[in-house]
Amino acid sequence: MTPQDMETRIVRYGDLHPCKTAFIDAHTPGSDQKENFTIIGGGVSESPDQHVHIAIPHGFNIGAAGQPPKCRNSLHSHRTAEVFFVLKGRWRFFWGQHGTAGEVVLEEGDIINIPTGIFRGFENIGTDYGMIMAILGGDDAGGGVIWAPHVIVDAQEHGLVLGDNGKLYDSKKGQRLPDGVNPMPLLTPQELAGYPEPSAADVVPGYVARYWDMMAMADPAPVVVIGETGMLRDKPGFEVAFMNRNSADEAMHSHDRPSVLMPMRGHWKVNWDGGSATLAPGDTMSVPADLMHNAIPAMTGEASLFHIIATDDAAGATWTG
Repeated sequence: MTPQDMETRIVRYGDLHPCKTAFIDAHTPGSDQKENFTIIGGGVSESPDQHVHIAIPHGFNIGAAGQPPKCRNSLHSHRTAEVFFVLKGRWRFFWGQHGTAGEVVLEEGDIINIPTGIFRGFENIGTDYGMIMAILGGDDAGGGVIWAPHVIVDAQEHGLVLGDNGKLYDSKKGQRLPDGVNPMPLLTPQELAGYPEPSAADVVPGYVARYWDMMAMADPAPVVVIGETGMLRDKPGFEVAFMNRNSADEAMHSHDRPSVLMPMRGHWKVNWDGGSATLAPGDTMSVPADLMHNAIPAMTGEASLFHIIATDDAAGATWTG
């Protein structure tokens, strides 16, 4: 594969296209400065303005959220796994219908596998613009977002209505629901009762991995962070591995399905049959199935990288209580 062909499978951090109207809370004060990025797959954006960088199916979606300090993402749930790692900044993740069941603060490089079927949100509590990278299970990411009822009500008060077709309509732009489309119904009390409210003590030990723990464990070989045999044992439909300078291997290898490389620290040189490219933190590279390749640090200093590949497990529920 030529370098020109492979360049179409690399999304550079500086080339990311933000969408500021991706979700129902785009006008809600406190959440109205978010930027959503869809890197691989269609994601779960509710806006026709969302740019998709790479549409090739991988068995999962890759996205990102960029937010200034004190900006939050409203409480929602997914039907498939949702994994985040912090690329830049300091972030608070919280969960429960009103965000009060539990919380955890993540620093740069930390990763969280948020259980499905639980309302979750997050906010940048750092002092500068922050970025978190996201992995969503399944090619269709579970069919969209399920919002806590108060989020939908708040959005309507600020001009945004979500149709039962999963699309947003902005009354500030003169838009209205088309004929045959009704507002997205609010979850009933009976339905809400089915959403768990676990404490931090229930969630953090089995669903959060710290950067420096991963750095220590990825020596001398890469460590599986999320997977059937991972630090966080789960089968969300994909596997997340982590490598650093000490576990990078120059041996060429391939996978029987597309995989994704996402540097966290340092520059990484990816070599393949036909060329090479250098990745920086925030870049995302899709490696085609059956392509012989390797990834090695390109410079001295700290180097770390996440590797994601789909598994044969269903991208289903991960919370067992």
